[in-house]
Amino acid sequence: MRQKHQEVQEYYGKELTSTDDLKTTACCTMTPPPEHIIEVLGQIHDEVKDKYYGCGLTIPYQLKGLKILDLGSGSGRDCFIASKMVGQEGFVVGVDMTQEQLDVANKHIDYHTETFGYKYANTKFIKGNIETLDQLGLEKGSFDLIISNCVINLAEDKSKVLKDAYDLLKPGGEMYFSDVYSDRRIPRHLQEDKVLWGECLSGALYWNDFLNIAKNSGFIDPRNVESKPIEISNQALADKLGLIQFFSVTYRLFKLPKLESDCEDYGQAVSYKGTIEGLKNAYKLDDHHIFPTGKMMPVCGNTYMMLADTRFNDHFEFYGTWDTHYGIFEGCGGKMPFTSSNQGDVSESCC
Repeated sequence: MRQKHQEVQEYYGKELTSTDDLKTTACCTMTPPPEHIIEVLGQIHDEVKDKYYGCGLTIPYQLKGLKILDLGSGSGRDCFIASKMVGQEGFVVGVDMTQEQLDVANKHIDYHTETFGYKYANTKFIKGNIETLDQLGLEKGSFDLIISNCVINLAEDKSKVLKDAYDLLKPGGEMYFSDVYSDRRIPRHLQEDKVLWGECLSGALYWNDFLNIAKNSGFIDPRNVESKPIEISNQALADKLGLIQFFSVTYRLFKLPKLESDCEDYGQAVSYKGTIEGLKNAYKLDDHHIFPTGKMMPVCGNTYMMLADTRFNDHFEFYGTWDTHYGIFEGCGGKMPFTSSNQGDVSESCC
């Protein structure tokens, strides 16, 4: 086992006994969860919640009946929330390499099965490294959704994690995850700092490197759902990090092979029906696509596919075809690189 993996296991298995032991807020969720998640959290065992080290909200909407994989599932908090959301007919698999965390998760499977009123457990946990998902006996193309909460930054080979995740998803499946990102590349000497790595800081990807890794893994059009700056309140750690800024970001990545590298305009539009449970008035796809119920809205070809060729299909009306291409979809901020000076900057915020 590589030294970095051993250090992570020791940090999360032995040095941290609860969230109170964290030295920064990087591994703390800063956004209050929606009401339906708060209700489920009330049913999660206290020990599971005490050993939660996530940085975002990784439980999206429309999960009934899905098969979900959680990368770096820890004590199982997000897995058990997801197991409630998918219902008895769905299934959730958690993968983690830290035995102490797995022991907590496995100890409480029966508790949550009974609490949720299920006839049999719909959750299981596997010991394994998320950098070797292809060696854990998981069937390729078998998962509807992959989630992860502040864990990929702890992996050394992040491109391997994303490539394996892409292979495990069904066509039209999604990776929805929160993690820590930086505004520049982290120097090697900081990456070797055990505490900074364990606190989910020095393993953070520079955001532009992440976008390129995601695209090279098959996730052509990464969508930012939410982002928040992370304040390093521990002065000693802040002094080590200097001017580097960190952000907690939730991304969604769709396995849609026909996505294009840019947002292209085919004259298409969609209208949200208001039928996703808990979202009567509007649906938020990402940080620049919010669809009010009943309003027809023009979209680029990529956004059209993210709604039409995924689990959201039944909740939208779709207009238009692929017959005519009208150029770049300017509503998503795109512009021709050779725009003449007398036309000005045509970049706009998205719909």
